[in-house]
Amino acid sequence: MIDTREQVLSSPTASPTRRSSGRVAKGRSRSGARAGKSRKSRTALPVDRVFSDAKVKPFDQLEWDQRTAEITDDSGKVIFKQEHVEVPKSWSVLATKVVVSKYFYGEQNTPERETSVRQLIHRVARTIADWGVKDGYFSKADGEVFYEELAWLCVNQYGAFNSPVWFNVGLHHEYGIGKKSDKGNWHWDPELGEANRANTQYEYPQGSACFIQSVNDNMESIMHLAYSEAMLFKFGSGTGTDLSPIRSSKEKLSGGGRPSGPLSFLKVYDQVANVVKSGGKTRRAAKMNTLKDWHGDIEEFIDAKQVEERKAWALIEQGYDGSFNGAAYGSVMYQNENLSVRVSDEFMNAAIAGKEWWTRSVTTGKPLEKKDARTLLNKIAEGTWVCGDPGLQYDGAIQKWHTCKGTEPIHSTNPCSEYVFLNNTACNLASLNLMKFKRADSTFDVERFKAAVRIYITAQEILVDNASYPTKEIAENSHIFRTLGLGYANLGSLIMSYGFAYDSDEGRALAGAITSIMTGHAYEQSARIAGVMGPFAGLDDARCSGVPKPVQKNNRESMNGVIQLHRDAVEEIQPSREFNYLKDEARKTWDAALELGRLDGFRNAQVTVLAPTGTIAFLMDCDTTGIEPDIALVKYKLLAGGGMLKIVNRTVPQALQRLGYSANEIKGIVEHIEKYDTIEDVLEDGVTIASGLRSEHLSVFDCAFKAYRGKRSIHHMAHLKMMSAAQPFISGAIS
Repeated sequence: MIDTREQVLSSPTASPTRRSSGRVAKGRSRSGARAGKSRKSRTALPVDRVFSDAKVKPFDQLEWDQRTAEITDDSGKVIFKQEHVEVPKSWSVLATKVVVSKYFYGEQNTPERETSVRQLIHRVARTIADWGVKDGYFSKADGEVFYEELAWLCVNQYGAFNSPVWFNVGLHHEYGIGKKSDKGNWHWDPELGEANRANTQYEYPQGSACFIQSVNDNMESIMHLAYSEAMLFKFGSGTGTDLSPIRSSKEKLSGGGRPSGPLSFLKVYDQVANVVKSGGKTRRAAKMNTLKDWHGDIEEFIDAKQVEERKAWALIEQGYDGSFNGAAYGSVMYQNENLSVRVSDEFMNAAIAGKEWWTRSVTTGKPLEKKDARTLLNKIAEGTWVCGDPGLQYDGAIQKWHTCKGTEPIHSTNPCSEYVFLNNTACNLASLNLMKFKRADSTFDVERFKAAVRIYITAQEILVDNASYPTKEIAENSHIFRTLGLGYANLGSLIMSYGFAYDSDEGRALAGAITSIMTGHAYEQSARIAGVMGPFAGLDDARCSGVPKPVQKNNRESMNGVIQLHRDAVEEIQPSREFNYLKDEARKTWDAALELGRLDGFRNAQVTVLAPTGTIAFLMDCDTTGIEPDIALVKYKLLAGGGMLKIVNRTVPQALQRLGYSANEIKGIVEHIEKYDTIEDVLEDGVTIASGLRSEHLSVFDCAFKAYRGKRSIHHMAHLKMMSAAQPFISGAIS
């Protein structure tokens, strides 16, 4: 059998623009830092036991249930069913359904099929802990503590990794999966000092959800991108690419004629995403394409999805199925990717002032066409209103907060735009369940939160060199920059549980302080890891695969400058009498990160993002995802594989108790929500049926969507204000 990947993957190495493998390895220590620059102040990381019990194994601390995980469609037809699955008794039916259907390995009704949550969590936690010992992060004894802490956090729903980790990690190490498979993707080889092809497909599992890839203006590069995207989707990840290097349809080919432009190839990429399901399951492929505001085809790019949306409407009018997986949207283009315009400050100022805007040639930089900036911006707004695309990416802010300016500018993002970094890099994600850190006395448990940050950041860091990547460039750059994406879920529920509205100064004070502590302590832990393993290679040598001639020699100045920006932003956190203790802790955390970073450097160029946390939020039994408020107190989730789940917010009773309602009053209000899908009073047959909630408390329970029988929803500015409270403390961005 001929493995076509050998030829396809090796061809870009001859490109004169990429850094040679020898240059990657030259002068590098095991950590990847240039020899003589790394300061290793410790021999191993200490691992504190905070959550687990040395006398009782994490899984033995819980009561377990035998359940049937079953999902039905609208008609009641069973579309997934697995009997006799073992799950913690504390887990909801929803968490059971999602985890068993999405993450359990193996074909059903075969011996290889996983049947217990403890199998799933054990294979992931055991593998990562063993890697940590193998690679010298901690001693064997501390490795066992690390395993138990990580397993405890996962099984008790305090945190969760991104989906590719659950799909892939541990299958080879615990089950021997893939030992006779074809060659796998690329991984960092410390003996060679460069990336190498894995001998099997799961020995170095794909662990990152987020990728950013480059494309050049030639057919080989354009088609190679289609291949590498397909491989990413296969193992459960998403990817983004800036298409601006591809000549517009307004330019000329060297041999005569006109190029077809990036939109024609966008159709190819869209169909690749359409036919390759993520992780080999029913999870849709995730994809982003961006185009810069000066590109010759920018107006066509802005209009692209809106045009296709209107085609779908026409098909629906003719009777075609307009549902999520229906024939109408399945017949039009660009439904498997997000589109965003990368806008400069110059473009935005021109739009505000009503000035002209000139596109320019990709190859010569000469002017192509005169546009009206305000008209283009209005078209972007119209497209977003009609179909959700295109989005905007603000180039000025992106470059300001770029930790590795010395290498080159940032060009694109992952599909949901939370991972914002250099081309040909990857990021593995994890999220913490904020509600788990709220004490019975209503204070936020900072020390346990920081302990969880240390465990997950360390686990994510260990994954970097033990995972595989679809191209050699991405494998090498992942080793060089080691970007991570720790985040959180359930912020909306946490704010509600305190009896505050999402759109409140108190809510924004809580969000800003917690986000600041998370990222500050993640960088502090990254600096501690650097003291053992050395700083990330790109800190002292700005070169990387694909960038042999960087802007500057190193990234020390830009890295430390961004850390200082984060520290300065702490003083802008919304004052709050109730949450000032968190702001004080944020100050201490960033001061420690700055001090340690200057001493030992940082192990990771980025440490946090705020991702959508879709499926893993359900795994953790969260009522709200990422930074978002609740969509509705009662939600109906349409599953990609078919079927629907009804989800009722579980935070309402806590909020009502905090607001002073009695047990009977709480019971009556919750029953009202379950019956009428709203907490507001409803009108039925001319009669007002009161929920029992006092009018001054309505804003606490406002959601993103207006309930069918309600009148209220959160104002759009509340979303923007909440993002502005958190963004100064995120390495990447917010989805």
